[in-house]
Amino acid sequence: VAARPDVFNHNLETVPSLYLTVRPGARYFNSIRLLQQVKEIDPEMFTKSGIMVGLGETRNEILQVMDDLRAADVDFLTIGQYLQPTRKHHPVARFLPPDEFKSLETIAYAKGFLMVSSSPLTRSSHHAGDDFRRLQAARAGRR
Repeated sequence: VAARPDVFNHNLETVPSLYLTVRPGARYFNSIRLLQQVKEIDPEMFTKSGIMVGLGETRNEILQVMDDLRAADVDFLTIGQYLQPTRKHHPVARFLPPDEFKSLETIAYAKGFLMVSSSPLTRSSHHAGDDFRRLQAARAGRR
């Protein structure tokens, strides 16, 4: 935080029930707490997190992740389709259609995120410069 990045990003990657298989070295609530602590140290710093869908999560689990991130005052959420990089990685459980991504985006905005990128091809770092300017404009519009 002392380095003052434009956006502090820490991706959750998935829902808590899948952490032991998808992110065995990480702990979901430690990640939530990290994002929350950034806002406690610097409430003006933009925070961002992302998840991949299609790993076997339920819609309700995705909505709970959104609630957990908003409780930590996270500003920006990315939601993208998981694509299995190699046969050794977790398999794709489901490919979500574009309308489900749009629905998740609508819900995320209703929950209070300043910015949401939700599509099958969304990746956390795409369009970072443009996203930062959009975040600034979204925050200014709320004041």
